[in-house]
Amino acid sequence: MFKNNRLGKVYLIGAGPGAADLITLRGARLLASADVVLYDALVQAELLAMANPAAQLISVGKRCSQLSTDQRFINRALVEAAKNNGVVVRLKGGDPMIFGRAQEEIDALHDIGIEFEIVPGITSALAVAAELGVSLTRRGLSRNVVFVTPRVGEAESASDWVQSVLAADTAVLYMASGQAAEISESLMKRGFSGSTPAAIVSNVSLPSMQKIHTTLADLVGAAKQVGAPALIMLGEVLHQQSEIQLSERLRQATA
Repeated sequence: MFKNNRLGKVYLIGAGPGAADLITLRGARLLASADVVLYDALVQAELLAMANPAAQLISVGKRCSQLSTDQRFINRALVEAAKNNGVVVRLKGGDPMIFGRAQEEIDALHDIGIEFEIVPGITSALAVAAELGVSLTRRGLSRNVVFVTPRVGEAESASDWVQSVLAADTAVLYMASGQAAEISESLMKRGFSGSTPAAIVSNVSLPSMQKIHTTLADLVGAAKQVGAPALIMLGEVLHQQSEIQLSERLRQATA
């Protein structure tokens, strides 16, 4: 074990949206050399199996409405791990820099003078677009994309996520399926059409994935049909695929 006066190095690695083979080559290489791995709740067992067999694996999962690891504990755990080990991996779902609270961990490491490196990962919004076969941008139709979340953490001030969605051609809402009613009501109250195409995808890239094409007005009912975690995608880029799926569902219902 690494125990001298030199501090170890922490790698904040994006694990990707779920499937183990969507981690980057750099992330996989570092995972295989880690002395300690602190991993999120959504990291799959197949991915953890790629870690150094001698590495200490520490679950620091955070799940909505479930018992979760306090962020301050995670920060302290990273610091302590770096004091006693050469290579410390913090394995975070998706990309560390997109709704991953990476900055809090970066600040904690910086304050102690611990060296760190960020290894990007595939964020869930990109995986959702890939699974749906729908580009987030499209010439003449969608020239900008916004990633938002309606969730507000403890002691956090609310953000005007609605305004951000209204100003975008395409929007992806993270950690949002449980707030489908608020999303639908808030957006339509501010002028968004209820017929705006929408899609909800849960467990993207995994065998348990579920996806539903719907509209903003019918978002609540659709959200009840999928599990968590799920992302919501809104925008006219979904129009063609939504029409195809809705027609297929109607055909099956009348067959």
